[in-house]
Amino acid sequence: MTWMASSTLLTHALALAGQLDAPSALEELLAAARTHTGATYAAIAVLDPYGETNTFMHRGMSSEVVAALPHPPRGHGVLSAIPADGVLVLDDLTAAPEFEGFPAGHPPMRTFLGASVSVGDVLLGRLYLTEKPGGFTDEDVETVELLAAAAGIAIENARLYGEAARRERWRSVSQEITAALLEGSDEEEVLPLVARRLREAADADTAVIVLPSLDGAWVAEIVDGVGAADLVGSALPPSGPAMETLRTGAGKLVDSISREADRFIPQARRFERALYAPLRASRADDDAPSLGVLILFRLPGRLPFTGGDLAIAEDVAAQAALALRLAAARHAEDVATLLGERARIARDLHDLAIQQLFATGMRLERAATTAAAAERALIEESIADVDESVRQIRGIVRSLRDRDEHLPVVERLVQEASIARTALGFAPSMLLTLDGAPMHDVEPRGDAATEIAARLGEQAADDVVAVVREGLANVARHARATSAQVEVAVEPRQVRVVVTDDGVGPDPDPERRSGLANLEARARDAHGSSRLTPGPGGRGSVLRWAALLD
Repeated sequence: MTWMASSTLLTHALALAGQLDAPSALEELLAAARTHTGATYAAIAVLDPYGETNTFMHRGMSSEVVAALPHPPRGHGVLSAIPADGVLVLDDLTAAPEFEGFPAGHPPMRTFLGASVSVGDVLLGRLYLTEKPGGFTDEDVETVELLAAAAGIAIENARLYGEAARRERWRSVSQEITAALLEGSDEEEVLPLVARRLREAADADTAVIVLPSLDGAWVAEIVDGVGAADLVGSALPPSGPAMETLRTGAGKLVDSISREADRFIPQARRFERALYAPLRASRADDDAPSLGVLILFRLPGRLPFTGGDLAIAEDVAAQAALALRLAAARHAEDVATLLGERARIARDLHDLAIQQLFATGMRLERAATTAAAAERALIEESIADVDESVRQIRGIVRSLRDRDEHLPVVERLVQEASIARTALGFAPSMLLTLDGAPMHDVEPRGDAATEIAARLGEQAADDVVAVVREGLANVARHARATSAQVEVAVEPRQVRVVVTDDGVGPDPDPERRSGLANLEARARDAHGSSRLTPGPGGRGSVLRWAALLD
C-alpha cells in the first residue's frame, strides 16, 4: 500500500469515525471499502440484540437487480460464518460448507471478504465485500479491519448522540405534559396529548395508556398511532407484560413480541418491539401504587427500544403520574375553597341578614299596636313579607350549607336529570320503581319518596345519585345519543340502577372511563356489581349497577 493510499485510507477512517448520523456513516463505509479494495459489491448488515438483521445497506448492485431479489440477506449461510473477532476470506464462497445458494436473480459472486463491526465485546454488524478480480489480499484485510473499527466507533457515537437527542425530546415533552396538567386542563383532554407527544418523542409507532376500568380490569383507554381503533378498549391479559409492570412497579423492554406472542392480545401482535413504563408518582418508593401503564410499540423492522429509552420513559411516566395526582389535589383544594366560601355566605346570611329582618319585623309589630286601623293592615302585610323573606333566606342557607346531600334522594335524582339536560341536549327520562311497581310523578317530599329514602339509607342514596350522575355524564361525553333512560329500582334487599342510551355504544373513542371505575368501587363496597355493555343489537350502551341494602 503506497503512502498516498495509506493517507487517503486514514482520512476516510477518521472522517467515518467522526460521523454522528448512522446511515451516512454506513454509506461512507461502503463507498470507502469498495474504493480501497477494488471490490465490485459491498454490503453491511446491522444486527439487533438477537443477532438478526434489522438494517441492510449495499453498494454495487443496480436498482433493477435489487428489485428482482425477494429480500435482503438475513445473516445466514456464509455470512453467519464471519468470526466475531477477525475476518473471513474466501476465494470461492460457493465452495464454502456454509453456502446455501443464491436466490433467483442474484448476480454471481465468488471472491469474498467479511469482517465483524464491533464496539468492545458488542457485535453491531457484519461488513462484507465480494467480486474482486484476482481475490482479496492481506492489504485488503488490513483496510477492511481499519474501516470496520472506524465504523463501529461511528455507529456507537451515532447511538449516543441519538440517545442524547431523544432524551432532550423526552424532557421537552415531559415539561409540556406537566404544564398542561397543572394549568387546569381536564384530564380527558390532556391524556390523549400525553399519548401523542410521548409516541413522537420516542419515535414509536403507537402509544397506549392503560388505566383501571370496570370489574377490576385494566384497559387500553388512550391509544395514539397505528392500530388505535383496534387497541382502544382492549382488556390486558393477567399474564402479560403490562400486568407484570403493574405488579412489580418496574419498567420492561420487549425486543420480540413474535417470540412470546401468547402473552400479548391479538391486536398487539402486529408490532415487534415494546416498552412498558409504570405511571407511578415516585420511582424511589417501591410501595407507591401505579396509576396505570405507558406502553410504546414499534412495528417489525424497527430498531428495539434501548435501556436509555426505558429509563427516560420511566422518568416521564413518573412525572406524568405526579402531575395527575397534583391536578387531583388541586381540584380537591378548589372544591374545599368553594365549600368554604359557601359556608361563609351562609353564615353571613344567617348572622346578618336574618337578624336584621327579625329586628325590622319586631319594630313593625310595635308600630302596628299604635297605628290607625287603615295603616295597621298595611303594616301587617309588610310583616308577612318579612316573615316570607326570612323563610326564603333560611332555605338558601340550608342549601349553601348542605349543598344537596341532605335533600330527599328523589329530589336529588330529579336535579341530576335536570342538570344533565344541558350536556345531553335533551331531557333524559327517569323511572322509579318500588318493589317492582312503577312510581309515576313521584312527589320529591311525598310518602313514596320518603319510603324510598328510608329503604336506601344515607350511603346507598349517595351511591345511587353518583351512579345516575356518572351514567348520564358518560352518555353526554361519549355516546352521541339522542335519548337516554334512567331506571332506579328499589327492592327489599337491593337497589338497581340502569342507564340506557341509543348512541354509538361503549368506548367510541380513546378517552378515559375512570369515572366508571369509581362506580365499580362503590358497587364492590356494597357487595354489588357494575357493568357497561353494548345495548341490544349492538346499538347504544347499557350501564347496570346494583348494590345490596342493609
